[in-house]
Amino acid sequence: MFYDFAVLVLRPVVWWGRLHVVGLEHVPETGPLLVVPNHDSQWDPLMVGLAIEPRRRVRFLARANLWHVPGLAQALNLLRQLPVTRGAGDGSALDRAVEALRDGDAVAIFPEGGLSWGAPARARSGVGVLAARCPGVRVVLCAVTGTTDFVRWPRRPRVRVEFMPTVTGQPRPGEDPAALASRLMGEVRARAPVTPAGRGGVVGGPPRVRRKLERQGLLPPSGE
Repeated sequence: MFYDFAVLVLRPVVWWGRLHVVGLEHVPETGPLLVVPNHDSQWDPLMVGLAIEPRRRVRFLARANLWHVPGLAQALNLLRQLPVTRGAGDGSALDRAVEALRDGDAVAIFPEGGLSWGAPARARSGVGVLAARCPGVRVVLCAVTGTTDFVRWPRRPRVRVEFMPTVTGQPRPGEDPAALASRLMGEVRARAPVTPAGRGGVVGGPPRVRRKLERQGLLPPSGE
């Protein structure tokens, strides 16, 4: 009931974003499903959830600190979303996701582990772990574009969400979870190039994020 209510409330967002959905036929209506989208904007989970809703209700692995926001925690629980502590090797979150998949649910996980901020990111191994631990899971890739324009008022965004089958969502011989995650992310990024978020569209985002990306070697040091 609450999921249907949330979809109804968010219908104006679909209109404003001029959401265009492609490839929904690749989304099975039943059975365990792993959805693998790119992540350039905070709007991505909403748009993916609204795009896939005619076929499935999706449970995202979402950052755990969202559950610290009054009111939002209750909504996320009612929507049956899955908290994960990023950057901490949260094995319990992956265990909950595996359980959800084995129960036949649709689970979405961002292989980048967070916003790209317009910089190429290294894939996190989580999506590869889930695929390896659930051999019968269907893997559907999801390319999201246009969501970074939501903040560029008064210009209306033109959001496109494309669902695509992958060549193979299961590990190839000798392929570890990190390599599988990297391969899946590469397939998605071939259709949805990295795009900076924020009204200014600055690669690297705010200074604190840019410094972190520089430390990780994902961006050259400032001034170069």
